[in-house]
Amino acid sequence: MIVGSAVWGSPALAVTAMVMCTVALFLVSTVVFRPRRKAIPLERRRPNGHPELSVFSRVTESTVSAVDGAIGSSGGLYSPAALYNAGLKTKPADFTVLVLVAALLLGIVGTLIANLLLGILFAVLTPLLAKMLLSVLTDKRRSKFDAQLTDTIQMLIGGLRVGHSMMRSIDAASKEADAPTSEELARIVNETRIGKDSHEAIEEAAARMRSEDFKWVAQAIQINREVGGDLAGVLEEVAGTIRERSEIKGQIKSLSAEGKMSAYVLMALPVGVAVAFAFINPGYLNIFVEDIRGIGMLIGSLLMFALGGFWLSRIVKVRF
Repeated sequence: MIVGSAVWGSPALAVTAMVMCTVALFLVSTVVFRPRRKAIPLERRRPNGHPELSVFSRVTESTVSAVDGAIGSSGGLYSPAALYNAGLKTKPADFTVLVLVAALLLGIVGTLIANLLLGILFAVLTPLLAKMLLSVLTDKRRSKFDAQLTDTIQMLIGGLRVGHSMMRSIDAASKEADAPTSEELARIVNETRIGKDSHEAIEEAAARMRSEDFKWVAQAIQINREVGGDLAGVLEEVAGTIRERSEIKGQIKSLSAEGKMSAYVLMALPVGVAVAFAFINPGYLNIFVEDIRGIGMLIGSLLMFALGGFWLSRIVKVRF
């Protein structure tokens, strides 16, 4: 027991064991469970035939099907709308299985490094971290959409100037723009083709992207539909206003850069100190994972860490 605790108490040996387990799982999945017969070439397959799946692939498909039946159409914690807004082109069941596998692996790693309680803590925090990842990806996608909006409006104005209708201009812009603008404009066109009102489709896109500037574009299009007039000229005025707002946003971003850097340093400092102590004196922090009081202190510090990070993010974020 003393030898075993000494082996797992060493961070280097624990990391080596984790790497060896990962390599072993990879070899088992690629060598042991691979198909015994070679796949039939595509040109020799029957029209209605299906390629032979390995045991690992069949287990994966059955697991995804079971999770899909359990979470239903809502998607559980990870809805289709949340995955779409984050730019992930995957099904909720596939993403849920990926998160569950990650939670299992992190739980095993936490158990091997310290004890069962830390492994359970890692496994419980994994879905929350996945949710935070989706939120970060969604914010990045929306910021990219806002950055591309001025060029998008210019493409719409160009299409209107040459005589295209509004929807035809949106269709042309969806083929020339970069993601995520191209994806959102293509969705507007597709929804309009199946019967949805164009103004409603544009409003929903603005709501998905949480873009007040694009909502102005939707309002300008709706007003033009009701009273008529030069839509290209109106969009030029809207583009000028959006350009001025973008300049103000850039100034605010530069002024708040120091506060953001201070927040990053304050958030990274306790983590860096803990990692340094773990390498300098490996047994110094064992009380936080072996004693119930230390575990309580660790959970409380994580909660205060999250609360402080949220508070700092609200301080440096300016709305106007």
